[in-house]
Amino acid sequence: MNSVSIVAHRRVKTMAKSPRTYIPAAGHDWWLPLYDPISKLLGLDAARRALLEQAAIRPNHRVLDIGCGTGSLIMLIKRLHPDLDVVGLDPDPKALARARRKAERAAVSIKFQQAFSDELPYPDASFDRVFSSFMFHHLAPDEKEQTLGEIRRVLKPGGSLHMLDFGGPDSNPHGFFARFLHFGHRLKDNFGGRILTFMSQAGLENPKEVNHRTTLFGPIAYYRASAPTAKAGEKRSYEKVCHRLQ
Repeated sequence: MNSVSIVAHRRVKTMAKSPRTYIPAAGHDWWLPLYDPISKLLGLDAARRALLEQAAIRPNHRVLDIGCGTGSLIMLIKRLHPDLDVVGLDPDPKALARARRKAERAAVSIKFQQAFSDELPYPDASFDRVFSSFMFHHLAPDEKEQTLGEIRRVLKPGGSLHMLDFGGPDSNPHGFFARFLHFGHRLKDNFGGRILTFMSQAGLENPKEVNHRTTLFGPIAYYRASAPTAKAGEKRSYEKVCHRLQ
């Protein structure tokens, strides 16, 4: 995990046993120990709580957090809904190690898995809710499209995606911390309605920017989109999938 590549002037890490690269959860490895306390200080924990409120989670739901990083969002979900089956996924082993330690200290059961968001290692129709919190801006445009396609695939019919990230109606990113951590060129696809376009192109229904506001990190936006509801024939196929998963 120590190999580092410089690609197009951005810092990326090479995932073990894979030629693929990724941006570390906090943008830079040296920032990771400070990421949680500074995020809390700047109000990002409160922003994540608002994301959960829009999701209408139910007791029988199965939940996936893609790009879970240090586990802040998935830990919050588990604290508020202790009986849920929750899974956190991220390609960054250092962030996942920190997330696992946090879960162990809190004595909560969370499955963490190292993988990429555009190659989700789960069967079709596996989750009722998928969350993404401050991860989407890490992805290149083709990875954004593939990730949303994978989210649609693993969502159950009628299930929903809930996303929080830098973004908003303006056409250009701004905010010192956002530019400092992730570079402006990585953020441009998050603005001017592009995320909603990506969602529609992936086959997600009713994509919507639920809310947006300004933080010290920069402007942030809340998004929601749904997997298509099963029709009669599709419903029978979906029920067969559920039976196999049991």
